[in-house]
Amino acid sequence: MKASRLTQIASDVVAAAQRRLPADVRDAAKAVPVHFEQAPGAALLAEGMEPDLLGLFCGNPVGTELSSNAMDPPRIYLYTGNLWDYAEEDVETYREEVRLTYLHELGHYLGWDEDQVAERGLE
Repeated sequence: MKASRLTQIASDVVAAAQRRLPADVRDAAKAVPVHFEQAPGAALLAEGMEPDLLGLFCGNPVGTELSSNAMDPPRIYLYTGNLWDYAEEDVETYREEVRLTYLHELGHYLGWDEDQVAERGLE
């Protein structure tokens, strides 16, 4: 499937996931930009990230932006090519994996650690 189509599907899935969130979480979710890329870039791979990474949250969690010297704004990356491969090129599986990966990375933006994300079923 073309990269542009994967991105469109993923964008639609993220929008639908946001609409289903509780109002307070929805507002926070809409504040963090989501970037769609095929796979992690060379810089992330050089930092030791796995080439088959599905998603990534970068920046400070919501509410901590001013308490750190970090200059990078918060953002979520979804790696559509990797998600498509992980879904074994099945559209419905791809949609579900995009949704879960987005919610997992959103959990990190909300300040939840891996255990808290798992407790909410977002792993």
